Amino acid sequence: MTQYKIPVIPGDGIGPEIIAEGRKVIDAAGEKFGFDVNWVEFPHGADHYLETGELISEDSLKELSGYKGIFLGSIGDDRIAPGVLEKGILLAARFYFDQYVNLRPIKLLDGVWCPIKDKTPADIDFTVVRENTEDFYIGIGGRAKSGVSKDVLEVHRTLYNAKFGLDIETDSEEIGYQIGMISKEGTQRVINYAFDLAEGSDKHVSSVDKANVLSDIYGFWREEFNAVAAKHPDVKTDFNFVDAITMWFVKNPEWFDVVVTPNMFGDIITDLGAMVQGGLGLAPGGNINPEGTSMFEPIHGSAPKYKGQNKVNPIATIWAGAMLIEQMGEKEAADAIVSAIETNISEAKVQTYDMGGSAGTSDVGDDIARIVLGK
Repeated sequence: MTQYKIPVIPGDGIGPEIIAEGRKVIDAAGEKFGFDVNWVEFPHGADHYLETGELISEDSLKELSGYKGIFLGSIGDDRIAPGVLEKGILLAARFYFDQYVNLRPIKLLDGVWCPIKDKTPADIDFTVVRENTEDFYIGIGGRAKSGVSKDVLEVHRTLYNAKFGLDIETDSEEIGYQIGMISKEGTQRVINYAFDLAEGSDKHVSSVDKANVLSDIYGFWREEFNAVAAKHPDVKTDFNFVDAITMWFVKNPEWFDVVVTPNMFGDIITDLGAMVQGGLGLAPGGNINPEGTSMFEPIHGSAPKYKGQNKVNPIATIWAGAMLIEQMGEKEAADAIVSAIETNISEAKVQTYDMGGSAGTSDVGDDIARIVLGK
């Protein structure tokens, strides 16, 4: 029997509950398909931070780097200011492991209510490939005001005066600034990933940018997209401004196969995609380094108000677990988990409140594990 060691970070809020169900279903798949998982639990999250003052240490990151895949529940807690845990754990891991692909399947499963009238599973089945380590998420920015950073304010004033003919007084203005950066190498590798994915699908890649306004950064993105596209002449391509693609996701989701997007735009449009496919409770995600350590999670938050209530939908986490074991090489088992999710939904007997049912989190996990085992 094949053995895997997989680290798991249950995290905060509902994280431990949904991770328990993801593990349960993966263990059932292992029993069915002949592999065994040794789960290695890591404590990082709100409780650990409040007890120790540590977010995630260099030693922990080094230890985690020895694994191919990490299973993550959720990060975020009302006792701690927004951004502390998210930046200190989630983003720290993404950057440390160079998880440059954020992979989001947008797939409407049979039996799921879709908020878009007359759309069916045949219409909503595409993948968003989001660049995951660059753009406005690199952490360069700050605030400046008169008497604190006059040189920054002077640059700000000079640039605006030159471009717009404005007269901004440096002695009376305060500014906030955030710098977005993309590199040739970082852009090329995520776009290459998207094209490779499309070669095994419907051979169609849609690019997202805002090159008509933010022409330096996203004009550069578009140039690199064209350079990669030239190496894939059999793949159809198109360009979409980010504001326009939000319309097309709703009006014509059937147009899309693989969508590739810079980091910030991807963060926004994948939540829209999640709602198109039925809600955040059904939306998994992967932070992927194809040559290194990847991390898989539901895309929703920690929902602390539901903590310990055995109430929330674990399907996004179970589906993320399927993505995890596919990354380990267990594609048949991964496909069986997704099929079992679809069966659970279509039978409509064991569902949580968000899908119109009254079952608990653990009931859904039990039912999907049962289906995987063929019982």
